[in-house]
Amino acid sequence: MAAMMTVIGAISGTSMDGIDVAWIASDGVAVEPGPGRTYPYPAMLRQRLLALAADPQRAMGDGLASIEADVTKAHGDAIAQLLAEVPWRPLDLIGLHGQTIYHRPEQRFTRQLGDGAAIAKRFGIETVSDFRMADVAAGGEGAPFAPLYHVALARELDQPLVVLNWGGVGNVTYLDGALAIAFDTGPASALIDDFVKRRRGLSYDADGALAASGRVDLGVLAQLMDNPFFARPAPKSLDRNDFHARAAAVDRLSDADGAATLAAFTVAATAAAAHQFPKPVKRWLVTGGGRHNQHLMAGLAAAVGVPVEPVEAVGWQGDIIEAQCFGHLAVRSLHGLPLSLPTTTGVPQPMPGGVRHRP
Repeated sequence: MAAMMTVIGAISGTSMDGIDVAWIASDGVAVEPGPGRTYPYPAMLRQRLLALAADPQRAMGDGLASIEADVTKAHGDAIAQLLAEVPWRPLDLIGLHGQTIYHRPEQRFTRQLGDGAAIAKRFGIETVSDFRMADVAAGGEGAPFAPLYHVALARELDQPLVVLNWGGVGNVTYLDGALAIAFDTGPASALIDDFVKRRRGLSYDADGALAASGRVDLGVLAQLMDNPFFARPAPKSLDRNDFHARAAAVDRLSDADGAATLAAFTVAATAAAAHQFPKPVKRWLVTGGGRHNQHLMAGLAAAVGVPVEPVEAVGWQGDIIEAQCFGHLAVRSLHGLPLSLPTTTGVPQPMPGGVRHRP
């Protein structure tokens, strides 16, 4: 058995609301989650990233060195803050996921900003980055990438169960013993966040209060759910902005009704995932920012008919679980272990990945 390594993982999710950094100890199989923090992006950098993610031609092209340098610096600053504020153990390795700005697996393309070589040089610590590229190049979806970490965390829990990540995009991991099935479910927070930003200048609908005050437009909801994505078999994945064009239908609604309809869309899209599970599940454990939205959580519980709980109910750390994940995957990368499976991304065979950078 390999020795346990102490790692810091760093990622900013599709909601782009901050950089998560976390400690973890891992030998590539067993894990000991450590502490972590979330640090905000500089406001101007977040706006630049959102604009870039909404411009596919630019996001797929060259000429991104300047913004990548800024993203790398922001991630490095977040890692440095964690090291200073929450010292845990001597650091052996860094797992740098960085920031996804465009994801098109059908074109065998995914782009994450974050320079692993620069991080390795800054900290004098070996760094693993570019986790998704090998999977996408081999024909996989390149997402979701947390399932093998969920497997490690959930070994002692009663199964089958589902781990749901409600970030900008939603994704699920179905766990039943050795079987892990994963796929993106549809929109999570991105549509609602962007709507309340346009209408009210808010970064998110706190606790779903605006949505809870409105009425769902069932015609618009049916239109949104009439999307071939939901009938596609798993595995499948999404870009942050895949549903934005269709969601323009809510723009004729009031603020409250638009938020209510988008929230209902998130719930319906997520609940539809259950049709692809081999067995009925006993509980849903929810991570990501959406778990703080009681309107969404209550709506999902009513839709699926089993307990829907934040991952904190089983002692996990929902705000930093993805950062811990990429620390764990960095160790798996060093040992040549798979980061993804045919049942999690559709890749033809269990796929190692990641690029190592020595200082």
